[in-house]
Amino acid sequence: MPLAEPYVIAYEAIHEATNVFLKIETHSGLIGFGCAAPDLEVTGETPASVTKFFHQKVEPYLEDKNPFQIARIMFDLRLECPRSPSLLAMVDMALHDLLAKKAQLPLYQLLGGFRHSIPTSITIGIMPVDETVQRAKEFVKQGFTILKLKGGLSVDLDVERVFQIREKLGRFLNLRFDANQGYSIEETIRFVKETRPCNIEILEQPTPRDALESLGEITLQTHLPVMADESLLTLKDAFRIAKNDWADMINIKLMKVGGIAKALHMNSVAKAAGMVAMVGCMDESALGISAGLHFALARPNVEYADLDGHLDLLDDPATGCFSLKNGVLFPALAPGLGYQV
Repeated sequence: MPLAEPYVIAYEAIHEATNVFLKIETHSGLIGFGCAAPDLEVTGETPASVTKFFHQKVEPYLEDKNPFQIARIMFDLRLECPRSPSLLAMVDMALHDLLAKKAQLPLYQLLGGFRHSIPTSITIGIMPVDETVQRAKEFVKQGFTILKLKGGLSVDLDVERVFQIREKLGRFLNLRFDANQGYSIEETIRFVKETRPCNIEILEQPTPRDALESLGEITLQTHLPVMADESLLTLKDAFRIAKNDWADMINIKLMKVGGIAKALHMNSVAKAAGMVAMVGCMDESALGISAGLHFALARPNVEYADLDGHLDLLDDPATGCFSLKNGVLFPALAPGLGYQV
């Protein structure tokens, strides 16, 4: 799926996204859908590797299984495909879709049904200051009240972009900043100090993913809530981050952690440690976004959403799973994830 407009983050430029779709049909005629959004940098996968492992390992395993034994199925598949999180998320998603359709409920209600909607941020990639401000104005006109700025290539440029948005658009916006691992400790501290008058809400993954102690130093030394994203891949990562106070918040992406079941476990770890969570996304179809939305709506500890990865995708086959009104996401009230071919 090509992007309507390419964008730049700290380590790459993105022009298109490839998702892999899964349709599971049961003997009784129930149909469940899932999708994978592999990303070599984040999930360690490619579309070719997802389809290869699916046909080699997953498809033969799933034949004639009871689809409602989700814990058993996902336990076995994690052993078979331990380094394929978006593949696992795709299967997990389709199984949860089947379960909720069997129950004749939207999935978020089956999972807990804490809320019925959640506001989402919308992302502005790295671009010149004037273009950043113009893009922010366009999003505000569309009703969005939460902006997430990508940065990490230049502290000076990032600071200027933040100040210009505040000056041109005022204080009513919630402003978040994601450096995508682009800063050192020193650069991060400088950025935080210089943008303090701008009231940034969240600082996301400023330092490299493997430098968890550096992330902890920033959490300790700065006033902003620091969020771990790329550093969080497994349940063990969530535990280590929480145990060592390396971050104030975590960003849970279904494609990165392996699906809804794993996301629920990670959120429980965060809740036990007094940390809140945000549900994030990759460049993924509205079907994947819908799964993230249902997860977020089901749990009180998932207080933030960054579910905008579908907005620029052309030819997305899964539109209609939910609605977006003035920056707020509402699920479809159909059973499951709300997607039908």
